[in-house]
Amino acid sequence: MSNKQKRFFLPENEIPTHWYNIQADMKNKPMPPLNPATRQSLKPEDLYPIFSKEAARQELNQTDTWIEIPEPVREMYKYYRSTPLVRAYGLEKALNTPAHIYFKNESVSPIGSHKLNSALAQAYYCKQEGVTNVTTETGAGQWGAALSYAARVFGLEAAVYQVKISYEQKPYRRSIMQTFGAQVTASPSMSTRAGKDILTQTPNHQGSLGTAISEAIELARTTPNCKYTLGSVMSHVTLHQTVIGLEAEKQMEMAGEYPDVVIGCFGGGSNFGGICFPFMRHTILEGRQTRYVAAEPASCPKLTRGQFTYDYADEAGYTPLLPMFTLGHNFAPANIHAGGLRYHGAGVIVSQLLKDHLMEAVDIKQLESFDAGVLFAKAEGIIPAPESCHAIAAAIQEARKCIDTGEEKVILFNLSGHGLIDMSAYDQYLSGNLTNYELSDEVIQKNIDEIKKIP
Repeated sequence: MSNKQKRFFLPENEIPTHWYNIQADMKNKPMPPLNPATRQSLKPEDLYPIFSKEAARQELNQTDTWIEIPEPVREMYKYYRSTPLVRAYGLEKALNTPAHIYFKNESVSPIGSHKLNSALAQAYYCKQEGVTNVTTETGAGQWGAALSYAARVFGLEAAVYQVKISYEQKPYRRSIMQTFGAQVTASPSMSTRAGKDILTQTPNHQGSLGTAISEAIELARTTPNCKYTLGSVMSHVTLHQTVIGLEAEKQMEMAGEYPDVVIGCFGGGSNFGGICFPFMRHTILEGRQTRYVAAEPASCPKLTRGQFTYDYADEAGYTPLLPMFTLGHNFAPANIHAGGLRYHGAGVIVSQLLKDHLMEAVDIKQLESFDAGVLFAKAEGIIPAPESCHAIAAAIQEARKCIDTGEEKVILFNLSGHGLIDMSAYDQYLSGNLTNYELSDEVIQKNIDEIKKIP
């Protein structure tokens, strides 16, 4: 196959039949999530009131390396998978780098991002269990759009709490969810006790993923025959996203190369784990020398400046206590346009991998991310989502290092979604109205001190 080929696809019969569960291969397993009432290690049945039973079992499964993708889910995957692996010749030329840059283009899914990979699975499991209604939260709206569509596919009613600042910044995301039939509410709202408490304390609260999660969980708990679904952070969500990296492995073989560096933007960890974990198993089991880089926003730097401890995954404290790198569940992120990355904590698997130095993290300033996104758009003809711009910026950093060293390193990153519904953000960037947001040590320490109050 010519080394000048730009795009690599898998035939339908090579789309993965199983997801990869990295927990089974980890030498140091993640510490157990804790039941917030008893402070005992979580059991699957503790999660049954919130999640579908199969999602709850997958969440705590540390023994099965491969988990079968249900045939109805795999049939839906065939509508858009495999997604292409693309050699970024245009970006390489623009940077004048000897590096070989590849990206996995998840923006070609029906809703424009990787989020559908888990939404279809979670909606299917809920339907199989006889559930009629699902709830969720969403930041920028990609997950809300994915869950709204997946709910429609499997005949479920969906209610989505969208972070208020994104609800206002990204009205077309809201329209997409409503087009699929979902009820969309700006969070915090007056429709839940958690939302009322937050608005009573901070009337102009612009919302956070932690707040929206609290509201969605409360609705699931108080609505008959209803379950909560989650778009990132939890281990079962990352499990479903490994279809990305499993495809990328085979496609890199088709390209005749293997990545030296694998990169994903980072909010809670699902798209990072999705692209990285299948490659990381070769590092864990065979000692393969590949670097794995999580690119997070400088305004929400839980991996680079947070603390590893037990914390809630939501603001109201409805969720289990998770062992994770966190800025504190009360952390109020800046109103950056990468709404999907404005989350206070990291998933338990990624947190353990970071502790074990199997991966690394970089923080990217907002203006640098948009600089990278615009350069990528000009070079490759795809306008990336603000979240994906962080991965592109990290890939550019790595490619520029190769200019200095002359190394022909192979860089792979996940293009987690397109930015065609985020053009208001690009408008602000192009008009010079975007700014960088950075946190002081004092603000971070204040939030972390609040975690210490958790018994």
